[in-house]
Amino acid sequence: MKGDTIRSSIRLRLVLQPDLAFGPGKADLLEGIAVTGSIAAAGRRMGMSYKRAWSLVETLNSNFREPLVSSSRGGARGGGATLTDSGKRVLDLYRAIERRTDASSRLEIEEMRMMLSDMSGET
Repeated sequence: MKGDTIRSSIRLRLVLQPDLAFGPGKADLLEGIAVTGSIAAAGRRMGMSYKRAWSLVETLNSNFREPLVSSSRGGARGGGATLTDSGKRVLDLYRAIERRTDASSRLEIEEMRMMLSDMSGET
C-alpha cells in the first residue's frame, strides 16, 4: 500500500436516523453526479449499477427536507443530474467532518499503521 494515495485515513458512516446513514458511498455518488452531470455515469465510475445509483439518490432525496439531486429525463435532448444547493451543502459538510476527524486522529492512525504486518515481502 506504499504507492497508494489515501484521500483520507478516515471513512465515516454517519447514522443520521435509525434507518438512514450517510457515508463514503453516498458522498462519492453525490461527488460523481457533480462531476459528470449524470446519475448513471456517477454510478458507473463507482462500479455501481444504474438501478443502485438511482435507488440511493431516491433515498437521499426522500429523507432530506429538500432534494439533494435534481434530475431530468433523457430523450432527444439528453437528461442530466445536478446537485441542488442542499446536495452541495450536505456533501461539503460530510467532507469537512471527514477532514476534521482525519486531522485530529492522525497520530493514532499512524501508530496503528506502524503496528501492521509488513505485507510487501521485502525485508
